[in-house]
Amino acid sequence: MQSIMRALGISMLIWGFTTALNVAQAKELKNVGAVILLYHHVADNTPRSTSVTPAEFAEHLAFIKENYVVFPLQDIVEAAKRNTPLPDNALAITFDDGYNNIYEHAHPLLTKYGFPYTVFINPSVIGVQSNQLTWDTVKTMHKEGVTFANHTLDHLHMLEKNAGENEQQWLSRVWKNVTDAEAQITAQIGESLKYLAYPFGEYNEALANKLQEQGYIGFGQHSGAVGPFSNLSAIPRFPAAGPYAKLSTLKTKMASFAMPVVNVSLTDPALTSAQIPQPVTVTLDEKVAKQLRIAQVTCFYQGDTLPVTVENNRFSFEINTALPVGRSRVNCTAPSSTMSGRYFWYSTPFFRADKNGKYPD
Repeated sequence: MQSIMRALGISMLIWGFTTALNVAQAKELKNVGAVILLYHHVADNTPRSTSVTPAEFAEHLAFIKENYVVFPLQDIVEAAKRNTPLPDNALAITFDDGYNNIYEHAHPLLTKYGFPYTVFINPSVIGVQSNQLTWDTVKTMHKEGVTFANHTLDHLHMLEKNAGENEQQWLSRVWKNVTDAEAQITAQIGESLKYLAYPFGEYNEALANKLQEQGYIGFGQHSGAVGPFSNLSAIPRFPAAGPYAKLSTLKTKMASFAMPVVNVSLTDPALTSAQIPQPVTVTLDEKVAKQLRIAQVTCFYQGDTLPVTVENNRFSFEINTALPVGRSRVNCTAPSSTMSGRYFWYSTPFFRADKNGKYPD
């Protein structure tokens, strides 16, 4: 029954897309992908860096209703896997951490608009911590169409090694955390998507490869749209809280396309040094690259514009300062050659531990 209702829901979404005046001009484009938004708290009294107020969230949803088609996350992932077309205003909504305020403040609005959405949860704290959903609430929401997926058992820093652990022991331990969490979610709601949102967005090449080997899809916290050229072990999502909650700037991100990246010279985002190999070269699919103005690629790091060189379907950037401990990223954009005001977007994250091998929250 759930699958039938879900299919009917998608049909209604597509019907709305083809008939609503405000999206009548949207085109189906094979390679540009879709945008996934990332939220945490929806509340007035939670840490601002990971929060939107209920009023801000309502403003976001009203704008989305007028300008976008909201798809279930699974449909966007499948479109990326199979390179099937989506409308150029396709969008998905996700939350990390199963906070009570999602149910209290976000769920009624999302239900009102008929928007599907996904919550990545930590099963060990569901019904245990007072600010978290209970399993009864999770089941109620799931019956009402909300998708739940894996955010590890307990929101650990996945890249941290225990004392004396080698690489194999570390990977075995953190992977057991993932599979135990997946088993608990499956036991509670009867569904296993094998989707993992990395806590803090942190991952490395070994972990991403493990996800791929085990048939999981991975989601990060770096920016960008997702499309058929995306790394499905580290799908980007646009954070929409705190400093990123302002609708005037979020609008540009919602309208972005996935950069058609086929190769990056830096393969592991987890670094052991404060300096990265210079330069980092990004190669684009030659055919799809014609949809963007590659000569106008601009890369940004911590508010500064980086030196960029362009050659045919490749561009390279350099960072001439030391990377900080923790998380940082480079965002690169290029204007569409056919759709004015819209940009192709690519983000590469960096993760660096402190001298004790720890990562800050």
